[in-house]
Amino acid sequence: MSTSVDTGAQIDVTSGTRGLRNLYYVRFAFAIVWAGLIVLVAATLNPASIGLLVVYPLFDAAAAVIDFRTSGTDRPRAPLYVNMALSFLTFLGLAAAATSGVPSVLAVWGAWAITAGIVQLVVAILRYRLGGQWAMILSGAISVVAGASFLLQSGGKSSSLTNIAGYATLGGIFFLVSAIRLHRRATKEK
Repeated sequence: MSTSVDTGAQIDVTSGTRGLRNLYYVRFAFAIVWAGLIVLVAATLNPASIGLLVVYPLFDAAAAVIDFRTSGTDRPRAPLYVNMALSFLTFLGLAAAATSGVPSVLAVWGAWAITAGIVQLVVAILRYRLGGQWAMILSGAISVVAGASFLLQSGGKSSSLTNIAGYATLGGIFFLVSAIRLHRRATKEK
């Protein structure tokens, strides 16, 4: 069965969303495991917490590459390029910010959450007709708000990395909701 996306192009919904659904399941699992690990080491910036901090945007960039490769030519791809670039720049920014302390890390994370949230909104809106995207739209909007919150926290005296774990967990839950919705839609169309 085919459906048109906002660009008017035709895509095969069943096979076209399988890769996206599986990627969303993996992103959920990664976010939950990562959040649990960051909570364990978030008391200070140490090699473990810094390693986890820089791995997250690298994973996000890798997920965008996989999404790009499996999305086909009929789906919006330009925002995925932007997401890859933002994630890689965030990796570099977090590595540098970790030498300055938690407030700097929160500032970089906040800027990334805002910009990545905007990109996520754009991608989800362009993919809306695939199904399961309302959670990604909501996730993108919440990411923008959370990013602003991280920026505000970065100016405070009692900044902590533990809020980042909550951010990752909530994002992971939104990926799970979208994956389940895509799975149900594919099951109904068989």
